[in-house]
Amino acid sequence: MAEAGVAADGTLEPAAGGLAGVRRRFSEMSGTRKAMLMVGLAALIAVAVGLTLWSRTPDYRILYTNIPDKDAGTILQALQTQNVPYKIDQGGTISVPADRVYDVRFTLASQGLPKAGDVGFELMDNQKFGISQFNEQVNYQRAVEGELGRSIETIQAVDKARIHLAMPRQTVFLRDQQKPTASVVLTLRPGRTLDSNQVAGIVHLVASAIPDLTDSNVSIVDQEGNLLSNNNPLNHANLDARQLVYVQEIEKNYVDRVQAILAPIVGKENVHAEVTAQVDFAEIEQTSETFKPNQASGTASLRSQQTLQNDGKTDAATAAGVPGALSNQPPGAAAAPITVANASDASSAAAAQGSSTIHHESTINYEVDKTVQHVKQPTGAVKRLSAAVVINYKPGKDATGKATFVPFTPAEMAQINNLVQESIGYNKDRGDSVNVVNTTFAGAVAGEEEQPMQTQVLTYIKGNLTDIVKLALVALAVIYLLLFVVRPLMRDLSKAREEPRTLELDLGDSAGLTEDMGDSEERVAEEQEENQRTAAFSDLLAQAKELARNDPRMVATILREWMSNEDDAAGGNPNKVG
Repeated sequence: MAEAGVAADGTLEPAAGGLAGVRRRFSEMSGTRKAMLMVGLAALIAVAVGLTLWSRTPDYRILYTNIPDKDAGTILQALQTQNVPYKIDQGGTISVPADRVYDVRFTLASQGLPKAGDVGFELMDNQKFGISQFNEQVNYQRAVEGELGRSIETIQAVDKARIHLAMPRQTVFLRDQQKPTASVVLTLRPGRTLDSNQVAGIVHLVASAIPDLTDSNVSIVDQEGNLLSNNNPLNHANLDARQLVYVQEIEKNYVDRVQAILAPIVGKENVHAEVTAQVDFAEIEQTSETFKPNQASGTASLRSQQTLQNDGKTDAATAAGVPGALSNQPPGAAAAPITVANASDASSAAAAQGSSTIHHESTINYEVDKTVQHVKQPTGAVKRLSAAVVINYKPGKDATGKATFVPFTPAEMAQINNLVQESIGYNKDRGDSVNVVNTTFAGAVAGEEEQPMQTQVLTYIKGNLTDIVKLALVALAVIYLLLFVVRPLMRDLSKAREEPRTLELDLGDSAGLTEDMGDSEERVAEEQEENQRTAAFSDLLAQAKELARNDPRMVATILREWMSNEDDAAGGNPNKVG
C-alpha cells in the first residue's frame, strides 16, 4: 500500500514504493542496525540452505554388513560402475539409497557378489570330467564343511562359523579303523555369548551330520580361543549353571511376593526382603515289592488245583509176599475135606483172605498278593526356606508433636509376620524360618516426604544437564534474534512509515487523470496501469481523510493554498499527479 506524508511546503506526497523505498529505509538505519540486519538475514539464509540440502539428502539403508576387505573393494568398484552413491561405515558396513537397495542386491548377486563365505554343495555342480577320487573326496568334504558352517551361522549369536573335518580313510580291518573328528571355530557377534545348551546343540548338529562321529570328538572354540565344548570339571562334579539360575529365580519369586504384599502397607521404599531357598536336585528312583500274609481260602484267589485219587484191591490168589525162593514153592497134596462149608461162609473166607488200598492226593495253589511300586521323585523341590525382612519405622509424632519415625506396635508386627509366612508358604515341618525386623533405615529423615518434587527436579537436572544446556543455548539465540534483530527492524520500519513523504496531489478533477492514462500504447498495459493508479488514488484519498481527522488545521491550510493557487493559475491543468 502506498504511503503519504506532508512536505515542508504543505503538499501531500506519496511514499516511495518498491525497491527504492527499501533502499532508502536501509540507508536511514544506523551502522549497528545494519549489522544486526545483515546477521539476521545471513542466519535465515543459512537455515534455509541447510534445510534444502537436508531435504535433498537421500535416505541411506544398509546393503551389506561385516564384508571382508577383499569383497568390499569388488563391491565398491561395481557400485562406481553403476553410478550408485554409497557410504562406508565402521565395521565394513556399506549403505546405499533406500530406494535402490534391492535393485543393487539383485544386480550384485547376478555378478556373484559378495564372494566371501564357505561354499556348499554347489561345489559339486562344477565337477570336471576325469577328476580323481581323491579330489572328489576333498570337494565333498569342503561342501560338507560349508553347509555345516551355513547352518551354524543361522544362530543369532554366531556371526561366522568355520569347520574343519578330519575324516580318515575307510579300511576293511576293524582294528585299524579310526573315528572322524571335527573342529569348529565360532566368531560371535559383539556382546553375545553362547550358553551350555546352545553349545551342546552345535556339538550334536555337527556329530549327527558325519557318520561315526561322536560328541566327544567335536571341539568348539570361539574367536578368543576359549574352548566351549570341553567337558567342564563342574559338569563332572554335577554342578550345573542352570541349577544356580533356577535357585535364583525361585528366591526372586519369593522376594517379589513379600514386597508385593507389604508395599501397600509400609511403602515400597520402606521394606527390603531376602529369601534363601534350599533346593533338592537329587534324582531318586525307588522300586519296592510288598507281599501280604497268607489269606483264608475263601478270600484268596485260586490260581490252580490238582486232585489225585487211587483205589486198589488184592485177593488170595494174587501173588504176594517177599519175592524169592520161600514164596515160590509148589502147592501141597490135595486132600478131600470131610465136611464142606456153606457157600456164604466160603465167600467170606475168600474175602477175608484178600486186601484193598485207597490213595487220595490234592494240591491247591493260590495267587500271591504282591504290590510293586516304582517312584521317581521330582527334581528341584524346595527343601527349606529362610526369609529375612527389614521394615522401616512408620512416620509419626513424638511427645512434643514433632514429626518423626516411630516403630510398629507388637500387634502390627505380628500381622506383618503372618503375612510374610503366608506369602512364602511357610511350612514348619520342613524347617522354614521367617525373621521380620523393624528398624530405622540409614538416611531416613522425618518429613522428607514433604519435598519429593525438589529432589526429583535436582535428579533430573543432574542426569540431563547436557540436554538442558543445549536447549538453553537455542532459546537464548532465538530470544537474541527476536529482541536485537527483528524487534529493532520492525521499529525502524514503523518509524519510516510515520516520516513525511512528499507527493504533489491536486484533487480538482479526476477526469484529467483518466485522459492522461489513456495515452498508453497497448490496451492491456493501459488497463493494468489504470488499476494501479486507481488503487494508489484510493490509498492517497484514505490517507488524506485520516490526516483530516487527525490534524484538521493543517488540512484547512492546505485547502486555502490550493484555492489561491487555482485562482492565480486560471486556464491551466488543475489535475496534476507527480
